[in-house]
Amino acid sequence: MVPEVTINEIRQFIADRDWRQFHTPDNMAKSISIEAGELLECFQWSDEPRDGDWEHVHEELADVMIYCIQMADLLGVDLDEIIHSKMEKNAKRYPVELSKESSAKAE
Repeated sequence: MVPEVTINEIRQFIADRDWRQFHTPDNMAKSISIEAGELLECFQWSDEPRDGDWEHVHEELADVMIYCIQMADLLGVDLDEIIHSKMEKNAKRYPVELSKESSAKAE
């Protein structure tokens, strides 16, 4: 899913700055939420990004992804494995025949 070279680049960035000491699970979860809020802010009051600034949207999306990758790395989980597992659960919870063209949440 995420190339090892990308994960290693993130790891090296953190190591070069000695930031691992600050990367606790709670701080990572907070950071993901904060960055997701900044991504959402790009679309506040509109279906399109403010001022058509897609570059800013891409930057905020990258921030969310980087923090998610960092948290997975910190917890020692395999991103492919946890995503695949969740998709299997979602497929059972939202079967095509009941969910197609519907945004209703499963009970």
